Amino acid sequence: QVQLVESGGGLVQAGGSLKLSCAASGRTFSTYSMGWFRQAPGKEREFVAAISASGGFTYYVDSVKGRFTISRDNAKNTAYLQMTSLKPEDTAVYYCAGARNSIGSMRGSLYDYWGQGTQVTVSS
Repeated sequence: QVQLVESGGGLVQAGGSLKLSCAASGRTFSTYSMGWFRQAPGKEREFVAAISASGGFTYYVDSVKGRFTISRDNAKNTAYLQMTSLKPEDTAVYYCAGARNSIGSMRGSLYDYWGQGTQVTVSS
């Protein structure tokens, strides 16, 4: 079973930056596309970013384009979400997810493995 563990969340002022990490178990990490999702209290989970298995293709929700960057280091079995110019509306629990397809998707139902989540709070 693949296990994903997020880290790097915390409290930051508006305009600040955070970098989230997602450490994956096993030697098959390089075959999975990876995604980041977030969920604020009282709201449904929403797609944030995805990256293909090779790292050659990335996708972002419009609200984070130009501010967030998804990346991965397959040699380290780790995916990242670099967040800059943070806004209060970015406040949420952020989840790392892996999919057995190699391309990536914005739909959470297509992901097979999920981390436990890490809290990101942006103060105004």
